[in-house]
Amino acid sequence: MRTMQSHIAGKFRGWMQAVVAVALVSLVAACGGGGGSSSSSNNNNSSTTLNGGSLPASPTQQPIAATVANTVAVTVGQGTSGVINIPTVSVTICPPGTTSNCQVISNIQVDTGSFGLRLVSTVVNTSSLPISTLASGAQLGECATFADGYTWGTVRTATVQIGGETTSRAIPIQIIGDPAAGTAPAKGCGSGSAENTVNNLGANGILGIGTALTDCGTTCSTASTAANYSNYFTCPSGSSSCPRATVPPNQQVANPAANFPVDNNGVIVQLPPVSNTGQSSATGTLVFGIGTQSNNTLPTTVQTFATDGFGDMNNSVYNGTTVQAFFDSGSNAYFFADSSLALCGSNYPGFYCPSSAQTRSITLAGQNSTTASVPIGILSAATLFGNTSNYAFNDLAGQIGGSSSFDLGLPFFYGRHVYYGFDQTPGGPAPYVGF
Repeated sequence: MRTMQSHIAGKFRGWMQAVVAVALVSLVAACGGGGGSSSSSNNNNSSTTLNGGSLPASPTQQPIAATVANTVAVTVGQGTSGVINIPTVSVTICPPGTTSNCQVISNIQVDTGSFGLRLVSTVVNTSSLPISTLASGAQLGECATFADGYTWGTVRTATVQIGGETTSRAIPIQIIGDPAAGTAPAKGCGSGSAENTVNNLGANGILGIGTALTDCGTTCSTASTAANYSNYFTCPSGSSSCPRATVPPNQQVANPAANFPVDNNGVIVQLPPVSNTGQSSATGTLVFGIGTQSNNTLPTTVQTFATDGFGDMNNSVYNGTTVQAFFDSGSNAYFFADSSLALCGSNYPGFYCPSSAQTRSITLAGQNSTTASVPIGILSAATLFGNTSNYAFNDLAGQIGGSSSFDLGLPFFYGRHVYYGFDQTPGGPAPYVGF
């Protein structure tokens, strides 16, 4: 059971095996300058770059302007730590029941593969944000498990504002690395390294706006499953021997976008096209709501794929193998298994470095029987990373452990409007994704 599938990028991190995860954290962040173009053109296909290969035509949709209440600007750039392909927004948090003592936190990663707001403790004044407790009075801590590590911290409540939208109630959020949480549980707190600092996370926090309403759902609210799989723990003061906790949905870390008064049934991530050789930055728009305003209609030309509760398309096919495919803005590359693609050397372990440009295709399949063949382009990571001033890439790919998953990370989003319809259970429409 995975409770979320955010794939937080350490310099070149994403959905990768541990062998890849740490080696490149400071590689490009420590480099400066570099030549090359930062043009927004998506037709930069020189023969030197492609080496006789070819790339599919890049999508060309442009984002709408982030000028009205249900929108917020998304920036891909150098960010807090010089991490590639991390889309970020600013978020405002206020103590419950008041609009005073509010704090604006910038450089929050937009992650459509996880659910809930998580802020690093060093960028937040937590003194006015109450810690969540169970009916027994026990203080809640949470271990959020990601593909390349975990975050440990308290659960606190706050009113959340993004753009011109504000949650209709104070919602549970995670404060990563909060000293009040004490020591992370010795057992059950994921694998890999702790990512409890801005430097380790590559951002000041994570805005999880995938299809689920909370980050754990019935797994954590049902005692029989929570005993073995809950993200939540009650830790006696100063102890790392912490039992897992059964937590009702209204106390679980919540998807802020699902708690706005009106525009609460989904989101649209819109990023502009970028050059096939990368560019220094990109600016797009995160739109709240689908079909609730004149700027968030669902065009009939958009293909929608019904998913499971986590936004996965479980019957997709790549190279004749059934895979679990998902659109994840929190992954900084495409990640999939393909033995026909040459891996990079020790400088960029886990990434693909084909000698010429490559095109691959995956057939996406929703639970509503919608299918679509989607081509993706792949350039050598070594070529792309040659310009150390670039942070936005649309054709970066890497290896994933096993052959059962296909992660359509941030490169997929450039030049597209990507839709996420929330899981409005009980009785509401099934979750879906679309483009």
